[in-house]
Amino acid sequence: METRIETKCIHEGYKPQQGEPRQLPVYQSTTFSYNSSDFMGKLFDLEESGYFYTRLQNPTNDNVAAKICALEGGAAAMLTSSGQAANFFAIFNICEAGDHFIASSSIYGGTYNLFGVTLKKMGIECTFVEQDLSEEELSKYFKPNTKALFGETITNPTVKVLDIEKFARVAHSHGVPLIIDNTFATPINCRPFEWGADIVVHSTTKYMDGQGVGVGGCIVDSGNFDWMAHKDKFPGLTTPDESYHGITYAEKFGKGAFITKATAQLMRDFGAIQSPQNAFYLNLGLETLHIRIERHCANALKVAQFLEAHDKIEWVHYAGLENDKYHALAKKYLPNGTCGVLCFAVKGGRDESIKFMDKLKLATIATHVADAKTCLLHPASHTHRQLTDEQLLEAGISPDLIRFSVGIENADDLIADLKQALDN
Repeated sequence: METRIETKCIHEGYKPQQGEPRQLPVYQSTTFSYNSSDFMGKLFDLEESGYFYTRLQNPTNDNVAAKICALEGGAAAMLTSSGQAANFFAIFNICEAGDHFIASSSIYGGTYNLFGVTLKKMGIECTFVEQDLSEEELSKYFKPNTKALFGETITNPTVKVLDIEKFARVAHSHGVPLIIDNTFATPINCRPFEWGADIVVHSTTKYMDGQGVGVGGCIVDSGNFDWMAHKDKFPGLTTPDESYHGITYAEKFGKGAFITKATAQLMRDFGAIQSPQNAFYLNLGLETLHIRIERHCANALKVAQFLEAHDKIEWVHYAGLENDKYHALAKKYLPNGTCGVLCFAVKGGRDESIKFMDKLKLATIATHVADAKTCLLHPASHTHRQLTDEQLLEAGISPDLIRFSVGIENADDLIADLKQALDN
């Protein structure tokens, strides 16, 4: 029976059979036992499905990944130890030394550093582009060795809305997949596969967890990108893998090729798996995701409207506001709401913004974002402090920008807190 997304949040993934626990069990075990040496050998040859070591796979994790996969409408998914690990695996699964990919310059600062610094040390080059460029302008950045295009549905922290269809058309015209970080929107408000994206990544630490208790990430593959149609560009998926007796992933696993390769190679070698206990917490968060996201969006819109009307506020960016630059794109891709995160600046510049932050009583200064409690930070001083002034400007981050993550408290209480901090 096909169900709506609210029901999927509750029932997808783990499906208990007769006499089994109603709630997802935590398989807190490093290893798994088998009676046959031959069967264990088949697991290592990828001839049978099953579990032999939690560094690669774990039943708790796979059930939660299956739920996220269903929410996104994908073909296969895997959990990772963090959102950063998900981003790294998504790129490294198709790129190697000498390859190139393109990313929006407005992405999260940690991801910017991963792509622009760490991957560069591994011989993989990333070109950062302004995501509002035309299709013709974006196409100019592609090279013969370009392997992917990357963007965020809603950028962190500048809350720009990505034109996913435009990015998908450009990526596909050059024979590469579009990878979308859907962390802020979540599949409740946007399902990028429906707009042409091929692979979706999440920091499950944020809205999906919802309580700030467990770090994690997820990769979901749509199964729609035809790797064999671009065989020469993606040899890791389309030619035999000698470390697994000559298996060609795209031929043997079809729509599951990308995730199978990421598990069999990258998770095997890097071991960046999410702990089963964290996956259990994540599953609890997913069960209420649809309820919380609605409240986050309603509260954020009220807060944004209050700030927009206050004479001590320099500017507010929130795509839910009718005069916001990205409102039209939000109506197209996120008709039910964007997210609970907005950004703004207090008049007087960087120093005044910092003074204002220190006066808040309910909202707490934290590096975290997108959970039940309202929190905020100053990206230029915190999450993006590793970037140069030039890189900050490229990412659209001004020195006075405050990222404000609106929680699910009473909106009037949050507004009262903002008012007292602005008026004192």
